[in-house]
Amino acid sequence: MNIQRESISDTRVKLTITLDQSELADGEAVALTKLAKDVSAPGFRKGKVPVDVARKHVKPELLAQETLENAVSKAVAEAFTSEDIRALERPEVEVTKFVPGQEAEFTAEADIIPPVKLGNYKKLSAPKTSAKKIETSDVDDTIGRIKQQLAEKKSVDRAAKDGDEATIDFVGKKDGEAFDGGTGSDHPLVLGSNSFIPGFEEQIVGHKTGETFDINVTFPGDYHAKDLAGQEVTFETTIKDLKEVVEPEESDELAAKAGPFTTMDELRADIERELKAQAEREHEEAVRDHYVEQLVAKSDIPVPAILRQDQVEAIERDMTQNLMYQGLSIDQYVEQKGFASKEEWIEKEVGPLAESRVKAGLALSELSKVESITSNNEELAERVAAMKEQYAKQPEMAKRFDEPEIQHELANRILTEKTIDHLVALNTK
Repeated sequence: MNIQRESISDTRVKLTITLDQSELADGEAVALTKLAKDVSAPGFRKGKVPVDVARKHVKPELLAQETLENAVSKAVAEAFTSEDIRALERPEVEVTKFVPGQEAEFTAEADIIPPVKLGNYKKLSAPKTSAKKIETSDVDDTIGRIKQQLAEKKSVDRAAKDGDEATIDFVGKKDGEAFDGGTGSDHPLVLGSNSFIPGFEEQIVGHKTGETFDINVTFPGDYHAKDLAGQEVTFETTIKDLKEVVEPEESDELAAKAGPFTTMDELRADIERELKAQAEREHEEAVRDHYVEQLVAKSDIPVPAILRQDQVEAIERDMTQNLMYQGLSIDQYVEQKGFASKEEWIEKEVGPLAESRVKAGLALSELSKVESITSNNEELAERVAAMKEQYAKQPEMAKRFDEPEIQHELANRILTEKTIDHLVALNTK
């Protein structure tokens, strides 16, 4: 077998492969063994016809086609292996010459994992940030949220005021016509939370349960829905219920309700510990991201189109799922972000993110090889057990971690984590 290699680009290669008589003979032997199973010949049961007899009963053109397919399939695999090429897809094959029993020539073209030239990964710049310092105000904010969660809500027969929770129905109209997204039913709204359009909540104050009234507001000029930005609208609003929100006082009783604490001092100390631990985790993650970004920035990493597209599709799938939980579609998100179309969003936001992910993955993969970093079955077993425990209350989800494909993903994740750990260690000695 003769192989000529041509680099079409850093991420795509074409091999021109020539097979001689002996290699075609091997392909023919495989073809005859396969075709003999369907041959009928006097004196033999179907499927039991010897190869040398079957040869006389097989159509020459069929034998030639099967021979070529078998020879090419074997040659492609051997050629890519001998050239140490890792293809990202099934190679595109084009036969350029075929003389049955004599010679065959064809090309095999494919996107490949490109050569990655790492920069000096042992002398990367250190991050200039540190873990967030936890202030008393941070603890106070957390206690404030706990008080909101434990607050009592009592229906009241009086005019609404800031701090109340009003349950409302509303219909938004522009020039007398209802507009999309402007209607709500049984919507809970804490007055003074500033969660609605500026000016909306203030106009509920002073009204009572059962009242229907108009609220006139102007959408902000930078509002995500361009047809409403800067427009004056009217919301026909009805208060269906009004509750006074009574937050508990800070006390040892509140601490006991919030968890296994007997005093507020214990609760505050626990909150401070948790906030510090969270800040440290976030800082460590930021440090890891920093060194990976530095590694990518200092390295020469071609990006195969097929890997970039795979990441684009993965990001779009994840975004679609996350938005679904928020009651939004991709189109609505794209409009909120100010993009003219989904295509523009992919080009300007998703594409660059996908490319950076591919580069990081290729750089870390190369680093793991250069530094001889590996993962083993014991580490995988520990990770699988941990994931199963995490999803112990979801048996169907836990069962998925026995699937080979999922375990392969986990093994790759373990290797990536170990490689980043090693990268950080090299630069923080």
